[in-house]
Amino acid sequence: MKQIEGGVTAAKGFFAASTAAGIKYQNRQDMAMVYSSVPCVVSGTFTTNMVKAAPVLWDKMISEEKQVAQAVVINAGIANACTGDIGYQYCIETAKAAKEALKIPYDSVFVASTGVIGKQLPIDKIKAGTFVLAKNLKDTIEAGTDAAKAIMTTDTRKKEIAVSVTLGGKEVTIGGMCKGSGMIHPNMCTMLGFITTDVNISKELLDKALKEDVEDTYNMVSVDGDTSTNDTVLLLANGLAENEKIVCAESEDYKKFAQVLHYINEYLAKRIAEDGEGATKLFTAKVVNAKSKASAKCLAKSIITSSLTKAAVYGNDANWGRILCALGYSGETFDPYAVDIIITDGTDSLKLVENGMATDYSEEFATKILGGSEVTVIADMKDGEAIAEAWGCDLTYDYVKINADYRS
Repeated sequence: MKQIEGGVTAAKGFFAASTAAGIKYQNRQDMAMVYSSVPCVVSGTFTTNMVKAAPVLWDKMISEEKQVAQAVVINAGIANACTGDIGYQYCIETAKAAKEALKIPYDSVFVASTGVIGKQLPIDKIKAGTFVLAKNLKDTIEAGTDAAKAIMTTDTRKKEIAVSVTLGGKEVTIGGMCKGSGMIHPNMCTMLGFITTDVNISKELLDKALKEDVEDTYNMVSVDGDTSTNDTVLLLANGLAENEKIVCAESEDYKKFAQVLHYINEYLAKRIAEDGEGATKLFTAKVVNAKSKASAKCLAKSIITSSLTKAAVYGNDANWGRILCALGYSGETFDPYAVDIIITDGTDSLKLVENGMATDYSEEFATKILGGSEVTVIADMKDGEAIAEAWGCDLTYDYVKINADYRS
């Protein structure tokens, strides 16, 4: 496995484009398209929120019923959520515009939106932008990067990655981009993710790989505890690498593909966490020696979703009582007087708690460790062998400022 330059255009046969359609933002790109030169088998995972945006409903239909797609049209600025039948019809109109521009079936076109809830899309601008995107499609690294920038809302930086691996004697590439900064919480978040690959793989195993991996990557991220209406991750595989088709979950090729997919998903998940609205640092919770994987995941999520702990991390305050408290209300049972808590910045480490009680640690050294751009809390439960990680960020003044006037 080798990380290479690029994102969604890194794999063979994939093209991208971006444009400024004037949906909400002035003087910036706010629409993007991803296109494959041949039809792809597809998989999708979506928000668990009962209030689902129109694009989520449209994309679920394609991924579950049609199972083949060739393009994705994405807009930033307006979420097309809580927009009723009109919003859903706008998804169809967007897909039909792409059909005309690309000469492909309209029900092979995914659509995705992110931004303000409750507003109707300016559909004339969306359709006009779709035609512009189709004309400007390129398979260059730059085109993929520009697309990653165009889908941002409150994100402060683009998020993309590409990796190559040899499967069955053929070089296979997987690339991805995502956006997400606020309204981010486990069980999918206000995040859009698009992963492209030239691997030749069955629909069944593509679904298996994505849906199992989401549980340990995107579903382990939280910025603010709000689960969005628009969360979508789409995985498209066009088979142009011409490897022997992967059809067996026990094969080495499938295991290697799943490993690379995990690497990409974890990388993108961490980029979302560290770019949380107003954040100054990536905050990781690692639970070790828990009684089960499910317990470890629950405990780790409880730490990174604690507002008091997130605020302490922002203030570089080793307030370990908040961490132990968050473990205690997670719903999991454990012996509080068996727990150790350690903090690390990746270079230095410091044990704050041993067997449920404070150690004689240096507050000055603790502050130094917490002052970096990445902070990890390790909770040793001494209750088994299971491990899990969750990713979040600190809670800052700027988070409130950003969300106080988001619509204006």
